[in-house]
Amino acid sequence: MAAYKMYIGGEWTGGDGYFETINPATEKPIAKFPSGTARHVDMAVDAAKAALPKWSMMPPPKRGLILLRIAEILKAEKERLGRLVSTEMGKVLPEALGDVQEAIDTFEYFAGEGRRLYGSTTTSELKDKFCLTFRQPVGVVGLITPWNFPTAIPAWKLAPALICGNTAVFKPSSDTPLCAYEMVKALVKAGVPPGVVNFVTGPAASVGEAIVRHPGIEGISFTGSKATGEWIIRNAGLKKVGLELGGKNPIIVMDDAKLDLAVDGILWGAFGTTGQRCTATSRVIAHRKIKPRLLSALITRARMLRLGPGTEKTSDVGPLINRAAQEKTAKYVGIGIGEGAKLLCGGMKPAGKGYYFKPTIFDGVSPDMRIAREEIFGPVLSVLEFEKLDDAIDIANSVEYGLSSSIYTNDVNNAFRAIGRIEAGITYVNSSTIGAEVHLPFGGVKGTGHTREAGILGLDEFSNTKTVYIDYSGKLQKAQIDVD
Repeated sequence: MAAYKMYIGGEWTGGDGYFETINPATEKPIAKFPSGTARHVDMAVDAAKAALPKWSMMPPPKRGLILLRIAEILKAEKERLGRLVSTEMGKVLPEALGDVQEAIDTFEYFAGEGRRLYGSTTTSELKDKFCLTFRQPVGVVGLITPWNFPTAIPAWKLAPALICGNTAVFKPSSDTPLCAYEMVKALVKAGVPPGVVNFVTGPAASVGEAIVRHPGIEGISFTGSKATGEWIIRNAGLKKVGLELGGKNPIIVMDDAKLDLAVDGILWGAFGTTGQRCTATSRVIAHRKIKPRLLSALITRARMLRLGPGTEKTSDVGPLINRAAQEKTAKYVGIGIGEGAKLLCGGMKPAGKGYYFKPTIFDGVSPDMRIAREEIFGPVLSVLEFEKLDDAIDIANSVEYGLSSSIYTNDVNNAFRAIGRIEAGITYVNSSTIGAEVHLPFGGVKGTGHTREAGILGLDEFSNTKTVYIDYSGKLQKAQIDVD
């Protein structure tokens, strides 16, 4: 089993000990990575601070060329990297290849922003005075990424951070450090200078906390749980903090919906990535007139889904990421049964090796049940019932999260009422709750956080706006002061 290293200040370095990354389909170790400490974070911050002046002064179009080379390297390695995502994280191969493609698209998109990075110009209330804004880098930023998109989400953070002129300390999830290592290799090969990106592996209790608290880090970007996001807010001080947290995403199915289309979208949203997306469909809010037919089709199709290693072409649903996730999913099935919900299918882990869990559907779910309110992050779908659209929207809005949402309907009036009233950062019409595109903003409201990643707004997380006033009147002028 290979032992890998961290990357700090342009050098590959070991740690004080090692941890193993596990294949969730076989429960066998894949590789060993260093258990970093606060000392390694200090080293990484020092390297990032030293590299910041030269990198931030490089013209953004030249930084963009490096990002474009990163995209080209990832594209050339897409098949191999996709298989690695499938092996280390567990998602089925088509989704794993999509994970890598999303990273490629992200670096290509932000490479183009190197020729824009737009500010604004505007008029002044005074004569002979010019006003403008432009972007400046935040400085050294800490990037803490999850395991469920082990190639795409690091790209979501690294690409805008780099194009804006920041340097970074990058900590990946300890469940998927090998995918992150391959990303860093691509950055180095593309010509990212030493110290600009520093790669530190290890547990949250040492590496993660040290990044959040470090006085030399001026910005934090984190994707993960709401509880951890709240801890970061309490402990980061005056850093610029971006958070993309959980979801409890609903699909509303109206009585005029095309049911076959809705079933396709629900199954993809609920059981794609084994339910391990922050945008996963965890609630279906079905009109009572069509609910029996909808449930019948969902159960039939869910039972046909084939569990297996993500690398096998016959697999529809891969394993959960680890044993803790498998046990958490089983716990919530027990909670749902205890709350009085009706288990229609699934609800158990199959025999044998691997962290698998059968696609699970509950009926008879009320909005106050825990399975309808709390993020499970597994293949568990709760079905609720409504009669009027306003009631469905109220149910959709009754949780603490507000990331993604969907409505299936053939009535444009229903669609626009839902778009306007659902409390979420994303709403789909006649499509599932998953499937964001890299040139559009991604993020939510309420307990999901306030950040917008990807798209043009993805630059805001990694830049500060400077306002400039140029007075060429040749005299002292005073804004807001009456002058005779």
